[in-house]
Formats: sequence, structure tokens, C-alpha cells
Amino acid sequence: AAFSPDGKQVATASHDRTAKLWDTASGDRLHTLKGHGDMVWSAEFSPDGRQVVTASHDWTAKIWDAGAGECLHTLKGHQGLVVSAAFSPDGQQVVTASHDRIAKLWDAASGVCSHALKGHLGIVVSAEFSPDGGQVLTVSHDKTASLWDAASGFRLRVLKHRDHVSSAAFSPDSQKVVTASHDGTAKLWGAASGLCLHA
Repeated sequence: AAFSPDGKQVATASHDRTAKLWDTASGDRLHTLKGHGDMVWSAEFSPDGRQVVTASHDWTAKIWDAGAGECLHTLKGHQGLVVSAAFSPDGQQVVTASHDRIAKLWDAASGVCSHALKGHLGIVVSAEFSPDGGQVLTVSHDKTASLWDAASGFRLRVLKHRDHVSSAAFSPDSQKVVTASHDGTAKLWGAASGLCLHA
């Protein structure tokens, strides 16, 4: 579940193959976003609150008009469950993560894939943009997280653990990354250098 940027709406994702938008003041359901063929794993608003992106086990993500509740684009191309989808800070791009071991960058206006972020050897469990929009951070069960250039799709850094990486996040200034792993450690990294600062 996620709030809209203005806090006036909430988006929820469900096993019933839909996402729903709710009014936070009244609790009323505003829209049911129907169209996915399998469970919806996540739903996130765009930075301006006008759109919602959903990730589904039907191997697709969808971009929706939050005001009308209508599907604008279906992001097709993954060959496995799509488990994460998020807008860039400027709302111009979407990044998706999939069990097909690939993350993809999409143009939010057209729904066209601009880059496939290939290199992970295990399922990709999440992908997110840095707060400044310059990089993408992916998390994988191949014991690594990776940093990618958001403009070119080029892999910049590989952050290694001894077991599955379960989550990762950027610092607010985009200068550091924290990773958490099944190896029992969390590590703090320099985003520019890829060097481990603390473990």
C-alpha cells in the first residue's frame, strides 16, 4: 500500500488481480484498477500523484490514470513475475524488477522499454531510482545489489554479500546505499565508489 504524494489517496495491491485507490479522508473507494491477469504485487503513485504503476505476477506492469482509473500503458516484455515497479523522481521513467533476472527501464509517457538492465544471475526482487534520479538500485538473490546509470542502463557497481540480498535503499542525498542480506549483515556503501564503508 502507498500514499499519494499529497496524502489524499492510498493505493492498495491485492491477490484478487486488482489494485484499488481510496480516499484517505472518507475511506471511500475511488477506483478499482482492473486488467491484470494475476495477483498485483505492488502499486505506487507517480511523483505528481496523477498516475499509478502496478506490478503483477502476470509478467507485466501497468501505468494507470489515477483520476480516471483507466489503464494508460501495459509494460510487456518480462519473462517472469514482475514484483516491483516505481517511477523516477521526475515521473518520466518507470523501473520494473522481475524474477526473469532482469530489471527494465520504461518511458512513462509511451510505455516503451528504453533499457534492459541485464547482469544479475538470480531473481531481481526490487528496483528503485536514486532520489536525484541518476541511478537505479537493484536487489537480487544472486547475493548482490547493483547500481546502474538511469540514462544509459549501464551497470556501474556491484555490491556483494555472502547470501541473498533482501533489501536496499539510497540515502536521501543519493550518496550512500544500505543493503541487508540473509548472511546476517547490513552494509553501507558509497554510491559513487561502490566501496563498503561499514558492515
